[in-house]
Amino acid sequence: MSDAMGRAARYRAAREAGGAPSTDDGDEAPMVLSAQNASEFVETAIQVAIRRGEFDDLPGAGKPLEGLGTHHDPDWWIRRKIENENLSGLGPPALMLRVEDRGLDAELDQLGREEDVRTVLEDFNRRVTEARRQLLGGPPVVTGTRDVDAEVAAWRERRVAARASSSAAAGGAGAEDAVAPRRRRGWRRR
Repeated sequence: MSDAMGRAARYRAAREAGGAPSTDDGDEAPMVLSAQNASEFVETAIQVAIRRGEFDDLPGAGKPLEGLGTHHDPDWWIRRKIENENLSGLGPPALMLRVEDRGLDAELDQLGREEDVRTVLEDFNRRVTEARRQLLGGPPVVTGTRDVDAEVAAWRERRVAARASSSAAAGGAGAEDAVAPRRRRGWRRR
């Protein structure tokens, strides 16, 4: 079988080089590619391309790969792909929950209703609890659950502080303006 692969590779190489391919055998059955035959064919094709000089003067030839660092990291290419492609949401639950925990206050500050804040916090606590129960391995879950009532109170305080600072920045509005009711927009029944 390897003889047939070698002959096929030589035939293709001679045909690509512009020469007249020679056929030793008249009517041979088509070759069936297996994993072994395919790897031999690929190796032969690479060797032919090297002899033709197709790999000469490639950019970065003979230079070390960038960003490998000084220590051995078997997953360097995965880390680089994640950084280059700006991928998110990848990783074990323990690490993803840590990242989410760091930015949870900022996410909560974007919400306008207390019900939404409670829903987000309850979902976060549920996922932390599920990650602690997981038996798949990976790093330990060190992220703690959050007290929903305490977080809602902190969210309210941050909203009040943000309103006070924005009204002060808007020109030092008086106490009457801070207490003035807001106008509701929308449909009115008549």
